[in-house]
Amino acid sequence: MLDPIIEFQDFSFKYRAQQEPTLKQISLTIRQGEKVLIVGPSGSGKSTLAHCINGLIPFAFPGEITGTYRICGQDPQKLGIFGLNKLVGTVLQDTDGQFIGLTVAEDIAFALENDCVPQEEMIAGVREVAGQVAVEKLLHHAPGELSGGQKQRVSMAGVMVDDVEIFLFDEPLANLDPATGKRAIDLIDQIQKKRNATVVIIEHRLEDALYRDVDRIILFGEGEILADMTPDELLSTDLLLTNGIREPLYLAAIRHAGASVAPQDHPQHVEQMNLAPYIEPVKEWFCHVTLPPKKEAGEEQLRIEDLSYAYDHDINVLQHINFALHRGEMVSLVGKNGAGKSTLARLICGFMMPDHGRILFHEEDMAKLSVKERGDRVGYVMQNPNQMISKAMIYDEVALGLTVRGVPEEEIKERVYETLKICGLYPFRNWPISALSYGQKKRVTIASILVLKPEIMILDEATAGQDYHHYTEIMEFLRRINRELGITILLITHDMHLMLEYTDRAIVIADGEMLTDSTPADVLTREEIAGKAYLKKTSLYDLALACGIEEPAEFVNRFIYYEREHREN
Repeated sequence: MLDPIIEFQDFSFKYRAQQEPTLKQISLTIRQGEKVLIVGPSGSGKSTLAHCINGLIPFAFPGEITGTYRICGQDPQKLGIFGLNKLVGTVLQDTDGQFIGLTVAEDIAFALENDCVPQEEMIAGVREVAGQVAVEKLLHHAPGELSGGQKQRVSMAGVMVDDVEIFLFDEPLANLDPATGKRAIDLIDQIQKKRNATVVIIEHRLEDALYRDVDRIILFGEGEILADMTPDELLSTDLLLTNGIREPLYLAAIRHAGASVAPQDHPQHVEQMNLAPYIEPVKEWFCHVTLPPKKEAGEEQLRIEDLSYAYDHDINVLQHINFALHRGEMVSLVGKNGAGKSTLARLICGFMMPDHGRILFHEEDMAKLSVKERGDRVGYVMQNPNQMISKAMIYDEVALGLTVRGVPEEEIKERVYETLKICGLYPFRNWPISALSYGQKKRVTIASILVLKPEIMILDEATAGQDYHHYTEIMEFLRRINRELGITILLITHDMHLMLEYTDRAIVIADGEMLTDSTPADVLTREEIAGKAYLKKTSLYDLALACGIEEPAEFVNRFIYYEREHREN
């Protein structure tokens, strides 16, 4: 048996400002060369455990420790954070907080510079890992210029360049398009095998994280380890569902068909799973689910006509984009990192002007409208709520847009309170924003736009980094304002589950060009579209084909409808 490399024995940790411990008598052993996936809802203790492994606890986040723990056989409290950094390489979810250098090359080279590696060897090492994570063309760029996915890959390169024994990945897929996410998981797998390194992955996107084998899945809940099993064992139980973790879609479909998943059928991968016992129940379920008549589209609100844009009139970002949004729709805008999705949103909002083409709002050319006038019609919610929030108190933040527009105080109060009630934030109206969770901050930013009563809302990665509970909470809230207030919603997302579950149309962009405007089921069952846009063909497609269902797109549509009806009832 391999030697233990991470050991916790009856370990508890309580942050200085808390009354109750976040980790409660944890006993856990991870051995040399293992790859372990840690899952659990937000607040379950996953990140706290990670901070104990990499030394942020107790050196950056002090608190009370009871029990014992060892990293590579040594006492972390004696090693110090510098000593632990020689053993543990961490890729954070918030990549902006990890960058040191002024350029990508400098940032990747940081650990080598600290080790006084000769310059020629350093340059060769940086180029090698940059090539492995496909950022070799970005070496001279500033990290702040990069997309979220590109930042994630640069952070990975900065860890890979150093010779550490443990690789710790905190939400490595949060900002990545599906295909890049697959490559990231594949790269992590290669690192583990080539270096015989120990890998610990903390991730909400369970199905994507299982693209490559893991040895164990550890399920956290309320500061305790609820399960420590092989993937096949855990996926055969209901522990994921009962603890708010989204299970792989193909397993959800099998359960909807009334079948129980057995561990001996190896459910970790749909491609390798023994599906023979499940074919007939799945086919029978498919035949019994019928779809309602398709709704007619509402009136056209926004039209994009032959839109093109190039940075510095040289680098093409968008070329000849054409589509329309209709009242009351929920539409997803998808494509690989750097495809031009966020640029398109900024053009619609007037933050930038197109080189060619028109943006029409109710057939009126928006070119003559100011940013403020566009904001009255189209609201934009950024991915990171901290980049939008400028006030200390919730009421003041939500009221800000009305205040700068000169709305009378009594009307401001009435509209803010009404909006806070819609968003479920009214009980917190006098709270400081610093006291809120990430998901609650996201709601505050949505409320600050909703109070202006726009006809259309654009949300950039509304659920990035959220566990399934908070993901569902945010999306059900958005669907409610879409239905009850008639607000049209355009969702920029990398989450294929979100696209399937909540939107009826998907606009797909790749390399600045629009590939298709179709249903999510159609997009994720067409390999040529999914491949070009760096999307991931849904596992429901593979399940349908394996079960002999000749209409995989129809199977996906029925699954989506069944899930929606089941969730609402």
